Amino acid sequence: MRILGIIPARGGSKGVPGKNIKILGDKPLIAYTIEAANNAKLLTDVVLSSDDEAIINCAKNYDVQIPFKRPSKLATDESPTILTVIHAINVFKEKGILFDAVCLLQVTNPFRTSEFIDKAIVKFQESNTDSLVSVLKVPNEFNPHWLFEKDSADHLIISTGEKKIITRRQELPEAYYRDGSIYMTKTDVILNQQSLYGTSIAYIESDIENHVNIDTLEDWEKAIKLMNRINKL
Repeated sequence: MRILGIIPARGGSKGVPGKNIKILGDKPLIAYTIEAANNAKLLTDVVLSSDDEAIINCAKNYDVQIPFKRPSKLATDESPTILTVIHAINVFKEKGILFDAVCLLQVTNPFRTSEFIDKAIVKFQESNTDSLVSVLKVPNEFNPHWLFEKDSADHLIISTGEKKIITRRQELPEAYYRDGSIYMTKTDVILNQQSLYGTSIAYIESDIENHVNIDTLEDWEKAIKLMNRINKL
């Protein structure tokens, strides 16, 4: 299976200004994802998609393909990620280069490893689903079967629509949330459905002990502490 790894990195981060090239430890944040992608054995090609010259110039130091500059209309706060992915696919398609699937690797997950990427690809291939996402388990107290929503009368109802709540923790079904580390999707699903998910989704569970998704300054501080712990192992 030919798989295109795409690293999206637009400018204009607000939660952590200059996040993508901000130094974490001894290198810019973007370097962690580039190095993990380059070391993955099962990605056919790896490209950076960015609109920002500073990010592009920084990434050039870490041996990643930059075959295009992302159009500014695809790099706003409102621009959906799926259009960025479609743009990258079409750039290669115009050159006669086709891929069976795309693996989207966000810069905000610096401690995702090349081994984890390869493991996800193997599971995706074996599952034969439209897509695969990396996930973490939802803590019991936030399980959807224990959550409530307000109805039209401003009363609480169980968010799943059930009439009776599950009373025992042991009876709760496992629930997961996307952790942002890996999104993998068949190319035809992306192009035909304009979706990163399709109708069948496989999953791979991340290691919560080594996971952070950096969106805020608090997340950045967590990443520093996590990096220091990993370096001591």
